[in-house]
Amino acid sequence: MTSKPIRQTGTVAESGTFPDVPPRDDTQNPLYLYLPGYLTTLRRHFGSPETNLVLSELPLGHSPRQRRGILIPDLTVAFGVDVDAIIAQWGYAIEVQGKPPDFVLEIASTTTARNDESGKREGYSGYGVPEYWRFDPTGGQRYQQGLAGDRLSAGTYQPVTIDTDGFRHWGHSSVLGLTLCWEDGQLRWWDPIARRYLATHDEEAEGRLAEQRARIA
Repeated sequence: MTSKPIRQTGTVAESGTFPDVPPRDDTQNPLYLYLPGYLTTLRRHFGSPETNLVLSELPLGHSPRQRRGILIPDLTVAFGVDVDAIIAQWGYAIEVQGKPPDFVLEIASTTTARNDESGKREGYSGYGVPEYWRFDPTGGQRYQQGLAGDRLSAGTYQPVTIDTDGFRHWGHSSVLGLTLCWEDGQLRWWDPIARRYLATHDEEAEGRLAEQRARIA
C-alpha cells in the first residue's frame, strides 16, 4: 500500500505527551492480537514502518493536551504518519499527524462491549476515522454479531457488508485491502491478492520446520 505524505503541524516538545492510561483488566488483546503475532504480521505486510503505524492500545485524541474524550483502540493502523512522533508522545494526536488513523478495531470484553457499540462508535466517527471494526470471539454473545465494520460516509458510519457461510463471517476493509474474518472464534486476516491468510507466529514456525524437514529428507 502506498504511503501518503506526512503532514506534521507540531513537535513533541511543543505538544507534550498523552497522559498515562490504566492497564486493561482482561486478556482479549493478548489472546487475539499478541499471541497470534498480528502486530508483527500486519506491520510486515504493509511495510514502511517509519510511516505506517500498527499498534495496540494507543491513546487517540485531537491533541495530547486534552484530558477528556481520549479513546484507546485495541488496534490502530495508520498510513503516511510520523511513527517516531507517535511513539514519543505515546499517543496518536490528530492535530500533529494532520489526519486521523485509517483503521481502528475493538475486541469485545464483558466490561467494554456496550460502550464499543455506542460511545466509542460515536467517538471514532467524530474523530473522522475512516473505518471502525469490532470482533467478538464469542460470535455474538457480547456484541450484536461476531464481526462488524463501519465505514465513514458523508460524516456518518455506514455498516460494512458482512458475509457468512454459517461457520465463518467475513467483511472487506477497503482502507487495509484485507478481508477480516471471524473463524472458529479467532480473528483472521485474508489477503485477497495473495489469496491466503496472513500467517500467525505458530503457522510461520510450522512452515519453517516443514522446510527444514524437507531439506533433510
